Amino acid sequence: MFLEIIHTNTFVLIGALLLISGVLVAKFSTRLGLPALVLFILIGMLIGSDGLGFIYFDNPGVAQTIGIFALIIILFEGGMQTKFATVRSVIVPSISLATLGVILTSAIVGYVAFWLFDITLLEALLFGAIVGSTDAAAVFASLKERNIKAKMGATLEAESGTNDPMAVFLTLSFIELILFPETNLWSLIPSFFWQMGMGIVVGIIVGKLASYSINRINLESSGLYPIFAISFALLTYSVATTIEASGFLAVYVAALVIGNAELTYRYSIFQFHEGFAWMAQILMFIILGLLVFPAQLINITVIVNGLILSIVLMLLARPIAVFLSTIGMNYTLKEKLFVSWAGLRGAVPIVLATFPVVAGLDNGQLFFNVVFFIVLTSALVQGSSISFFAKTLGLTGPKKDTPHHSLELISMGKANAEMVQYQVHETSAIVGQTLRDIQFPNRVTISAIVRNEKLISPYGDTEIMEGDFLYILVSRKYKAELKKVLEKKKKEGSS
Repeated sequence: MFLEIIHTNTFVLIGALLLISGVLVAKFSTRLGLPALVLFILIGMLIGSDGLGFIYFDNPGVAQTIGIFALIIILFEGGMQTKFATVRSVIVPSISLATLGVILTSAIVGYVAFWLFDITLLEALLFGAIVGSTDAAAVFASLKERNIKAKMGATLEAESGTNDPMAVFLTLSFIELILFPETNLWSLIPSFFWQMGMGIVVGIIVGKLASYSINRINLESSGLYPIFAISFALLTYSVATTIEASGFLAVYVAALVIGNAELTYRYSIFQFHEGFAWMAQILMFIILGLLVFPAQLINITVIVNGLILSIVLMLLARPIAVFLSTIGMNYTLKEKLFVSWAGLRGAVPIVLATFPVVAGLDNGQLFFNVVFFIVLTSALVQGSSISFFAKTLGLTGPKKDTPHHSLELISMGKANAEMVQYQVHETSAIVGQTLRDIQFPNRVTISAIVRNEKLISPYGDTEIMEGDFLYILVSRKYKAELKKVLEKKKKEGSS
């Protein structure tokens, strides 16, 4: 009994140290010029059996389960942060990249792998499918704090949020064809359309159900609303996979629906999920780092072939896929070059690389090691140079101005009121007006104004300036009217 308690205490201590180190790594990764995911993976490798030996972990099945759970959380948070208006403008190229782009990338990389390794063509195409998709976790994390042009950021985020179904479908299909050669390839095509179509349907239905439920339920504590929301993410994935639809696509679509709806306790929900997504990333990448044995990576076959495949993926396969997938679409040469370079690989390829291992394929472990090497190369080379390429190509946007302040409120569920935070933009009609002049709806109170990190007490003659953060207490009944006032644009030619 005593030994069991000691073992539990050790496990809790290691968990605490991993989370602390993960948070510190996330804080200093930007200063070091490295993506946080690389450092998370290195932590896992350091404390693993081939490193300091603190934790011995070699269970691909458990790593796969943890990875899928973490990807659900990450996709859900990323989808909620994405605006419909932004996605709508890039939906066609994003879907083209998420389908045709993945197929082209997988085929080119697979063909090269066929010549590099002593494997069959089906195994080579399986390898290509594993690294064929960009990674939502890597893309969301890399673009979150960078002032990339809105069109570029939306394209990459929408692509990474929707291309997992194609990669999963191709990976599972090739594994089935390898294990069961009598399988008819053409019979798998209807399955793909079912997965994509029903994934979207399930996402929309559960997303609308979640939005309605969050707004209608009257919970005693505001802290329960984020938990209520995340339960719908898990429900979405489970319902979709139960009917053999794409769980990842369903989660992303549901998150889009929820994130673009008018939600009660919106900021509490968003802030919780941002932190939860970070924790999921830390856990997932550390676990994947633990699963890797560095001694197996320091192998001439893995290193040489991994470098060749990384170069082919970054400089040949991805650019060809991007240029062909966006033919006839409104993208300049510079924009296509940037989308080609910013197609980061991350957790999804590593998680997919566990599928052949779990399935017991002969070359499963070789695939995993090479894929891991490719992901590290992509994160180190591409992830650390995204801002440089965006600046060089002239594709930087306005600086992202995220407030470093917060306003905590006691739950007002019984009062039927909300505190709305709004950042005043240059094009807003209220810029230059005094609070007295603005035609706010009934039962609206301007509680605070934060300007240049300083608190401004609001009075009738207080003038609204660009960049101000307004904290507005409003009855939920009049929230829609308030939104119309705040989002009204300045007339052209007016100053």
